[in-house]
Formats: sequence, structure tokens, C-alpha cells
Amino acid sequence: MKKFTLAPLALAIALVGCDSAKTPTATQEKPAVEQQKLLADSNPFSKKWGTAHEMPNFSVIKNDHYLPAFKAAIKQQKQEIDAIVNQKSAATFENTIEAIEFSGNLLDKVAGVFYNLTSAETNDELKAIAKEVSPLLSAHSDDISLNDALFQRVAAVYDKKDSLELTTAQQKLLKDTYIGFVRSGAKLDAKQKDQIRELNAQLAKLTLQFGDNLLAETNGFEVVVDDKSKLSGLSDSVIAAAAATAKDRGQEGKWVFTTHRPSITPVTKFADNRELRKELYLGYINRANNDNEHDNKEVLAKIASLRVQKAQLMGYKSHAHFVLEDRVAKTPAAVYELLNKIWPTALEKAKVEVADMQKLVDAQGGNFKIEAWDYPYYAEKIRKARYDLDEEQTRPYFALESTLQGVFHTAQKLFGITVKERTDLPKYHDDVRTFEIYEADGTYVGLFLADHYVRPGKRGGAWMNSYRKQYNMNGEDSTPIIVNVLNYPRPTGDAPALLTFDQASTLFHEFGHALHGLLSDGKYRSQTGTATPRDFVEFPSQVMENWMLQPEVLAQFAKHYKTGEVIPQELVNKIQAASKFNQGFATTEYMAATLLDLNWHSLEDDKIRDTAKFEADALKEWGLIKEIDPRYRSTYFAHIFSGGYSAGYYSYIWSDVFGADAFAAFQENGIFDKKTADAFRKHILSSGGSDEALNLYRKFRGKEASIQPLLKSRGLID
Repeated sequence: MKKFTLAPLALAIALVGCDSAKTPTATQEKPAVEQQKLLADSNPFSKKWGTAHEMPNFSVIKNDHYLPAFKAAIKQQKQEIDAIVNQKSAATFENTIEAIEFSGNLLDKVAGVFYNLTSAETNDELKAIAKEVSPLLSAHSDDISLNDALFQRVAAVYDKKDSLELTTAQQKLLKDTYIGFVRSGAKLDAKQKDQIRELNAQLAKLTLQFGDNLLAETNGFEVVVDDKSKLSGLSDSVIAAAAATAKDRGQEGKWVFTTHRPSITPVTKFADNRELRKELYLGYINRANNDNEHDNKEVLAKIASLRVQKAQLMGYKSHAHFVLEDRVAKTPAAVYELLNKIWPTALEKAKVEVADMQKLVDAQGGNFKIEAWDYPYYAEKIRKARYDLDEEQTRPYFALESTLQGVFHTAQKLFGITVKERTDLPKYHDDVRTFEIYEADGTYVGLFLADHYVRPGKRGGAWMNSYRKQYNMNGEDSTPIIVNVLNYPRPTGDAPALLTFDQASTLFHEFGHALHGLLSDGKYRSQTGTATPRDFVEFPSQVMENWMLQPEVLAQFAKHYKTGEVIPQELVNKIQAASKFNQGFATTEYMAATLLDLNWHSLEDDKIRDTAKFEADALKEWGLIKEIDPRYRSTYFAHIFSGGYSAGYYSYIWSDVFGADAFAAFQENGIFDKKTADAFRKHILSSGGSDEALNLYRKFRGKEASIQPLLKSRGLID
């Protein structure tokens, strides 16, 4: 899926999540913090970067700067928290709630650089530092959230909430801060707090280990081909990329395929050699499931067990009950209700798709039954036959550069922003491109970084993150630095990087997340940008995908990389006609992963499960057919075992209800209707988490979201 966030910071940076509020009056007291020199001047984190827009100066940051910077940042925030606790004045919104919110700036600065790099450009040294820092951050987070004196001040303000004259954003900050403490264990007794600390420390270690194991397995697997006849069906660009990979890995003259998406996807879709498809596919779905030093079965089973223990210590039946209380869905029952509206229809549609494929295999004299490694291949055969559409027909029109310009054009038409590339700012890798974003009147908005190409130090997938969020502290605005990280194949030979339709769609999707961060307009860092509930945050990016298929947008960027010819309308019609094709598979494989997530996190006892048996039983219970595997099997399900989506992978389809309904508003009023776009920007993109998600949606749409546009967009109903 498409989107990922900063790693294990939890409460260490900001205890809550929300935006925009009233400026404190001059008479309000602020806790005094004695300023001490905590970090040597030689450490670049000790001072301003001194670069344009305060872009982190990657060229001066060395690996040995991180650990001292983390330690100093933790100490600084502890001093800030102590100052809040020890002040003699009675607790107020400003001297307690806002003071907590505005603490930890150095920690935010250090972590913002470090955790972006451990995802996008890691190495063994950074991994070692992450392992050392993880327990420090976990303990620091607990020191704040389990600080009884601090909580008493928070509770004192919260108890007076009805008599305080607060803006909507301030009310939400107060509520989220209080609830954040409670949900972190502030009301537990001393013994229970010690248990929470120990559980958090173990979870921090295990989730980090899960991610490291997965990266090692992904980078470690390859299929070497030494006979070009086995590459039948693959495009010249895919074959050239495999040759380049072989050369990089000391296998010049051969072809190497890996489990990175740009390599495995074209093989499973187009390679005529069934054994090649099978070998690579099985390598992919068995990552971290090979009974070796990088096996994740025991790791994830322990994580699930510890999460049950923590949830029940907090008074919840399961981890899912604990997590969902703080989401739009609120309960596991509500999530299952939505899934049960979609799963039966999607599964039946998938069975029809399999039957169609089996007919094709039989007609061609194939003496085998369709397996999971055949599904993408025969789906493409049927797509071509049914719609006269071949992915290789579309790729020449989706060069990465022109598609990126199409993304920028769409954002400009909707929100009036302009984009200017900068080549003189520091970057963490030569692949990175940097763009300044401006309002139509020339007002500077923020920086956008684009990191497009696959490489060994980058984890798989696509995501948006921030090096610095937008917020306003003491009247000084912090402008955002937002990054999109993807894993596209590099250009080969004289051809530019050419994208599949799905890859081009992902570019639009991730920039939707980027706009959420760039166009943020709030006061509180914990509320701005994508600081919304997990089951709401994907919606702005899912909306953005819809513009890519609009004829007037395609006409702006979808041009043949050799001839400059605009994509023919006939081909556009075929793309649109085929857009709902294979949705049985797409929806079922996603929902299978969602159900697997919910099964792991709805456990109500802490018994260590046999991972393979648990997964098999769960999928059998839901009736998943053998021709489809979950989008993520347990051992490489990073979203839920090393990311922030535990009991939350359903969020994509929950958010898509909002996304489909929101785009329906544009369809009703005009896809570039200014009034609709302005309302979307004001109430969704700019507001972040400054109000309850459903309130913001109703302000934009004027009504509740309907599920009907989603079902229609996926071809599940007429």
C-alpha cells in the first residue's frame, strides 16, 4: 500500500495529534526553562542549518552525530517537562497543555532526519544506532506519559474544559493530550506502570527487529537467469533492468530478478516462463519465513502476544479494541461490518475471474490448474483480449518526468500552487529532487522532496513523510519539508524511467499525501498535516488518484516519450474501460491482509501462536481461495508489525469510502470546480487534525460519506 510515517517516536516527540489555535495573551505565564548547553557546537544538530528554508544540511551530518544528538534532545525535553511540573503557578492551558505541545523541538529535529534516512537510505551503522536509540526513546516516552505530577496538571486543565474559552483546535488539543496520557497508562498504579514500561521496551526492540529482518530478506533473495529464452514475454526495458541488476551484483552477462516491486511485478504479469514466475513469486511471499536468522515468525508472534498483554493491562479486551477506540471506526465490530459489506461480493467476483483464467489455460492446452503465481499473468492475457489493452502500450506515455509534471499541473489547477525546482540545496542521495512550492501570489509554502528510484538502502513501498512539519510557535511559522519516497525502476539505455499505469497512479496518490503536509495551516505540530486518524489519513491521497484518468489531465502530461504524441483518446477509452477490471482480485487480496491483521490483533489471550497455523486457519475461516494470497502475509506485513498500522490496515478501504464520496463532489460540480477545491483545501488539507475527522468531512461535503461511490468505482455494483 501506499503510504508510510515516521518510525518509533510515539509520544517521545509529541504526546498528542492535532491544529490551529488562539495566540496566547501576554499575561499568560510560560514555564521557565533554564537553557543549558547540551550538545557540542561541532554537532550540526546543535544549531540552525543555515541553509535556504532551513533544509537539513546532509553533507555535514555524520553517523556519529546522531547518538549524542538524541541523548541531548531527550535531556532537553526532560528539562522542559520538569519546568512544566515544577512551576508554582496553577495549571493553565498555556503553561501546561501548550507547553507540552511545544516541548521537544530538538528531538523532533534529530528524529526527523534520522528516521527518514533509516527508511530511505539506511546502512548497517544506522541500523545499529536505531537499535541503541529505540530503548532510549521508549523509556523517554514512558517518562513523560507516566509522569504522575505532569498528568495531574493536565487533568486539572481538562477538568475545567467546559469553562475555558478555547478554539476548536485548542479544545481538541486539550482532549487529545488528556486521553493520550490515559491511553499511555497515566491512571495505572506503580506496579502496572512498570509493566507498561517493560512491555513498551520489548515491543520497541521486536518491531525494529521485524523491519531489519524483512529488509535483509528482501535484499538477499534473487533469481539468476542465464538463458535469455527464459525471458520470453518481458519487455526490453525490464530485460535491460535485470541485466543492469546482474552487472551490479557481479553477474554480468546474466539477468537477475529480485523481490523488489519493479522487478517482480513485470515478471509475474508478463513472463511466459511459468517456472520463473513461480520461483520469484514464492521467494516474495516467503520473505522472513525461511527458518533462518532473519525469520520473523517467532518475532511477530511475540509482538502480538505483548500487544494483548498491554491492551488488557489498560483494561481492553484486545489490541484491536484499544487501537480502534481512537479511530473513526471506534470498534472492531464497526470495521467488520464494513468488511462484511464488501468481502462476499469481492470474493465471488474473484472466483469468476479465476474461472475465466482457467478457461483460457484449458483453451491453450495447459495441463494445470491456476495457481497464485499465474493470476497476474493470465489476468493480463484476459485484459488484453477483452479490452485490447496491453500495459506495454501505455508505458511510453507515462515517463516519470512527464507524469510528475502532470501531478504538479493537477495541483496547480485545483489549489493554485506553483512549483520551482532547486538544484542547489543539500540532499541525502543524488536521486533526490527538491522543489519549492508557492501560492499563486508568490507566498512561499514549503519544500517538496521527490526520491523515486529503487535502491538497496531503501525499504519497499511508497510513502510520504516530513523532515519538518508546518506549525506555529510563539508567532513564528515553521514551513514544511515534505518527502515522497517511491521505488521505481531506474532509466535504462536511452529511455527515461517509464511507469506502469499503477506506478503512475501511485505518483498521484503520494502527492496527495504531500499536499496534506504542504498545505497545512495550523498552530500545533501534533495536529498539522497528516496528523489525522489512520482510517482517515489515506482519503486525501486516494482522492488525488482520480484526476489521473481524466482526459483533460492526461492530455497535459501523457505524451509519448519519443514522439511527443498525446496519448490517443482510443487508448484513454480502453484504460477507462479496463479500470474496473480484476477488481475481484485487487479487493480480495487487500481485504485478506486486512482480515489477517484483525485476526492477529483481536486475540484475547497472550498465548504465543504458531504463525503458519494461525495464518492458515484465519484465511480458511474467511474462505480465501488458493489462487490468491493476502497482499501481505504475516512475516512481511511491515505495516502492522513494524509500522503504525496494527489493527489498522482496514484504514485504506475505510478511507476510500471518504475518497470515492469526495471525488463524487468534484464530478457533480466539475473536476476543477474552484468552490469545491477551496472547500477541500480549507476543511481537509489545511485543517489536518484540528477537529474531529467526521466534523471536517461534513464541513467539506455537507453530508455523511456514502459507500455507494466506492462500490461503483471498484466495479462491485453497477
